[in-house]
Amino acid sequence: MIEYIVDFYKQPRPDEGELKGLIEHLLKNPSSGQQFVAELDGGLVGFATLYFTFSTLRVKRQAVLNDLFVNADIRGKKVGEKLFQHCLDYIRENGFCSMTWETAKDNVAAQSLYNKMGGEISPWLFYEIS
Repeated sequence: MIEYIVDFYKQPRPDEGELKGLIEHLLKNPSSGQQFVAELDGGLVGFATLYFTFSTLRVKRQAVLNDLFVNADIRGKKVGEKLFQHCLDYIRENGFCSMTWETAKDNVAAQSLYNKMGGEISPWLFYEIS
């Protein structure tokens, strides 16, 4: 599934060994994150990845929704809504203070979903450095 998301955002593909290592890490260390998948007729059609950190201001765990992806041919069938809701249920049931995420400025479909699900644009700015 990761190839779909890197193709969608036109990013270089991650090293397959490193990607497998990440998945193994999540499976062995569920306190660092969770990955949820959506299946239809026995096939994988979407996934969501949560990574866990802490909020110093709230003194609680915080989740970062790093990935939410649904195959293009299945969009519009509420798979994204169900994955998002599953993530939201997970953080609420497990005592997280919040879930944050980012999306591309031109990804209006994702923004529409996030607005529909009750998400709000954060007053905080996002920075990045490599």
